[in-house]
Amino acid sequence: MRGSGGTEGGLGLFVVGAILAVLGIYLFFDSVGVRTDDGLFSGMLGGRGRHGGGIGRTTSMGILFVPFIVSIIGLFYDARKKWAWWLLFLGITIIAIEVLSRIRFYLDTKLTHLLLMMALFGAGVGLILRSLKESEADGPS
Repeated sequence: MRGSGGTEGGLGLFVVGAILAVLGIYLFFDSVGVRTDDGLFSGMLGGRGRHGGGIGRTTSMGILFVPFIVSIIGLFYDARKKWAWWLLFLGITIIAIEVLSRIRFYLDTKLTHLLLMMALFGAGVGLILRSLKESEADGPS
């Protein structure tokens, strides 16, 4: 029976390598946290940039829904109005950009754990590549 890459015994190395690589990737993603912050548009509309804040802090998120709401009104009045369809697509695009631009990722782990994750991933990929390499003793099939 031939293993992965057509080599003898390559299947075991491949499976062990895949397990190590997947474990390293899982531990890495498990250490990543997600939070929200000012979005692209609401940060500009709030008038305070990245350094402001305080008691009067606002994100002015409601203004971003105006094109969407106006387009809905226009489409329910007359669905053949091209400007209403364009405004609808613009409104949805603005809302999607705002939501996606608010996402912030941070890595919350110790350096030793990060190094272990990288070592697991590197060892796994190394074993996978080794399992796919034909040994010189086998020669071409």
